[in-house]
Amino acid sequence: MDNDQLTLSQIARRARREFPHREVLSREDDGMQTTTYAALFERVDRLAHALASIGVKRGDRVATVGWNHRRHLELYLALTTTGAVLHTVNVRLGPDQLREVIEHAGDVALFAEDDVAAEHAQWFGPRGPVIAFGATTPGVTAYDDLLDAQPGTAFAYPELDEREPAAMAYSSATTGRPKGVVYSHRALYLHSMMLCMKDTWAISEADTVLPVVPMFHVNAWGLPFAAVWMGSRLVLPGRRPTADDLLPLLDGTTFAAAVPTIWMDVFARMSERGLRFPSLRTVVSGGAPLPASLLRQADRLDVPLIHSYGMTEASPVVLVGQVRSDLEPTEERRLKQGFVVPGLDYAVESAGGADAADQRGELRLRGPWVAEQYERDERGRDAFVDGWYRTGDVVTLDQHGYVHVVDRMNDLVKSGGEWISTLELEDALSTFPGVTACAVVGVPDERWQERPRAYVVAAQPLDPAAVKAHLAERFPRFWVPDEIVTVESLPLTSVGKYDKRRLRADAGAYLSTP
Repeated sequence: MDNDQLTLSQIARRARREFPHREVLSREDDGMQTTTYAALFERVDRLAHALASIGVKRGDRVATVGWNHRRHLELYLALTTTGAVLHTVNVRLGPDQLREVIEHAGDVALFAEDDVAAEHAQWFGPRGPVIAFGATTPGVTAYDDLLDAQPGTAFAYPELDEREPAAMAYSSATTGRPKGVVYSHRALYLHSMMLCMKDTWAISEADTVLPVVPMFHVNAWGLPFAAVWMGSRLVLPGRRPTADDLLPLLDGTTFAAAVPTIWMDVFARMSERGLRFPSLRTVVSGGAPLPASLLRQADRLDVPLIHSYGMTEASPVVLVGQVRSDLEPTEERRLKQGFVVPGLDYAVESAGGADAADQRGELRLRGPWVAEQYERDERGRDAFVDGWYRTGDVVTLDQHGYVHVVDRMNDLVKSGGEWISTLELEDALSTFPGVTACAVVGVPDERWQERPRAYVVAAQPLDPAAVKAHLAERFPRFWVPDEIVTVESLPLTSVGKYDKRRLRADAGAYLSTP
């Protein structure tokens, strides 16, 4: 039995055989399109033939720069089962960053949204073919034209080894240049299995899954593979979905996942229109800390919201905020990132190097879907020590095994020799009436070396003194930011997180009246 290979080919075969009539809905430019798994896999066969026809071989990396739609899902399935490597590239990257990661990965073909394909066809052309998901432009092949030219016969898929690379992604570069992580078939197979456990996300054939998290962001947190494997009904929200686009898609959905900024907009629309979606059994907020104000709004709307935490280096899911049956679902516990999922080992390393208990320390991880190195990146070697991945996240661990991420090590503020957590300040700021978004960063200070500064987006005028008093009730006096700065909006990274790096670098650009 040990010779049986854990590959994504097994996932595809089961879905094709057991769930031919299950639906896949995709929001396209001309409206919603519905297909079945049977029809989907017929197109996957055509795509597999097409990949061979354009010279893509086993082990080749292929870049996909796309949103969540049916064609991108076909690439997820065809690339990985033919032995090629799915390299999802962030649509929102600037031209230089996009070119950097594609060249670093060594991609031999590029599948992309129309505007991206047209913009990058000239420089990528000498490397290999460029295929646009939509209309044909000069030097670019249309995706559907490519498939239509292929035989409508079954493809002879190779027998793959579970250690072969299946996919790769690059970090979002919030703390430096992007670093590449390669995922084996075995890693993604086991990660998908974990997502289907009852104590994690419980993805099953009874679900209608709406992955709002983009398919270019760490494989949409693993949802396409897990949902297809289980035979879930899939709803793909299409290009650049807005809150108004998502509302009709939530009707009938049982599971959905997105970053907090998306849920803020969706819940605001639900409140305005008096909407409820009783079909929802689990809604995941991840990619950034869950604000207390967002959790409370979800409760008012009867949305079963839970927190989850992950990272590119861990395929990505690490922590799930389900509340154990023997514990009270207090707000404090629900705001924590949760417990480490089955299959991973972890430790909390204190400043002195020993494991910490009920105190702060850096989270370390290892397991079958945790990276052991970056792709050809000597700069990131220090992140991997003695078989452990050092996450750079400072956490606390309570007696029940719940992990709370206190801050990124790079985001902690050291003021007068004392550490201040920006995330804890943000949690408290988010509970102040009228605050809809906030971020805290360290700024240079002549006397204290560094001081926290708070940037807030508010639905109404704020009294900085009242905000400071609100924080002073919860933290030591030296934690309270010297400045409470009201801004119209906060800068976001390419994956929807608040861009603290940009706030620190360009603080003056975001100043308004304190």
